[in-house]
Amino acid sequence: MRLILASASPRRLDLLARIGVEVAAVDPAEIDETPFPAESPADYARRIAAAKAVAVAPRHGGEVVLAADTVVAVGRRILPKAADIAEVAVCLKLLAGRRHRVLSAVTVIDAQGVARHRLSTSIVAFGPLSAATIQAYAESGEGIGKAGGYAIQGRAEAFVRFLSGSHSGVVGLPLFETRALLLTAGITLG
Repeated sequence: MRLILASASPRRLDLLARIGVEVAAVDPAEIDETPFPAESPADYARRIAAAKAVAVAPRHGGEVVLAADTVVAVGRRILPKAADIAEVAVCLKLLAGRRHRVLSAVTVIDAQGVARHRLSTSIVAFGPLSAATIQAYAESGEGIGKAGGYAIQGRAEAFVRFLSGSHSGVVGLPLFETRALLLTAGITLG
């Protein structure tokens, strides 16, 4: 049985490889990821992961499709996937010295078209960050395109003073939940 990854994220490919999962094809979904008014971060993450899987599955009949979405939230506020240096800096100023949640939703549609979903919630706390540290990180470019404007698997890991939950979920794909879904869908792990 072949696995189709409905994501262009190289981090998700790397994470799947860590648990011995071979991806047959990468087919990113092109969907509108605008949050609905008053949508909770958890509902948003689940909706987007499911929508990605549903968008890609018809192109790969009889194969297993995996999609995921990762959201960084402060309270009910969903932080953006930082589009530029300025947005990275805004996100880090908000996250500095406080806790936030990282919600990582996974949807797997099996070969028979049955969709299953899981959500991982992690709590991350950053230590205080100086304006110079924030600016240097933003200018590094590492946070551009990342939920909340940072990559925990990179330089930003040094900002984390506390993590409760799934490190791989914060990176972008919670491996415990993903493994369970893939096994249920009939994917063999190496």
